[in-house]
Amino acid sequence: MSAKAKRAAWEEKPTVAGQTAKGASIIVIALLILFPLYTIALTSLSSAETVQRVGGLVVWPGDGITFEAYEQMFRNPVVLRSLVVSLAVTAVGTVVSVVVSILGAYSLSKPGSFGHKTVLFSVLMMFVVFPGLIPVYLWVSALGLRDNYLAMILPMAVSAFNVVVLRAFFMSLPQELFDSARIDGAGEFRVLWQIVAPLSKAVIAVVTLFYAVAYWNSWFNAFLYLDDTSKWPLALVLRTYVVESAPLPQASGLSSAPPTLAVKMAIVMVAIVPALVIYPFVQKHFKKGVIIGAVKG
Repeated sequence: MSAKAKRAAWEEKPTVAGQTAKGASIIVIALLILFPLYTIALTSLSSAETVQRVGGLVVWPGDGITFEAYEQMFRNPVVLRSLVVSLAVTAVGTVVSVVVSILGAYSLSKPGSFGHKTVLFSVLMMFVVFPGLIPVYLWVSALGLRDNYLAMILPMAVSAFNVVVLRAFFMSLPQELFDSARIDGAGEFRVLWQIVAPLSKAVIAVVTLFYAVAYWNSWFNAFLYLDDTSKWPLALVLRTYVVESAPLPQASGLSSAPPTLAVKMAIVMVAIVPALVIYPFVQKHFKKGVIIGAVKG
């Protein structure tokens, strides 16, 4: 008897009411998630008259759509420069974090590695003990990283959770693969990049997504360590101009400025679109990578 048949033998068949309730729940949850995104996107595409008449977020495009808010935003040097900074920091930081996490997790997956117990204990302690804001601030300042882009990368370069997830997945791989590779003369780095990494695409994709989203949304480190506003990432600009309602410098060459609320929502859309675009490409690996990486066997 197949596994599916055995499961069907004892599982209760879903009722029509149960299936209807599940479908309705999914629709309600989807609407609760999509409706705010819809209003933000529509407000950013609305005219000044529409936003002024509604007095808030726009739900229906009464006067059509316009790209005035996006035109002012992208012609504004502050927002455009912050977007470039965020893209660069996210790309460099994600690469550094993924490489360091893979190297650390692979070494910790080998019980006989140098300082294995001490390093593993230190990584696990990071789940319950955090050094605190002031020691980290003093450490960054002592290294001379104030007003340096590295201050946005190094303090969050390694996540203990991601290292543990990668380590658990690496330990679940068959030991015979490593033994046969070593018999053929392969070193540890060759085993890692030519055998372990290709077999770990799912969990690596998930960890990469975690790091990329964390870097893209990070604003606190920039707020602490970057005094030069020209080095601010988009997340900090978003917080300053949208959350705190600070005045946004007007772009030159425009006869009339679009509504402030529309510009705010345009900045919000630019901040959330990259994550929405990237996620579908790794979604197929997401569930598999988290489950397999977190549970051995």
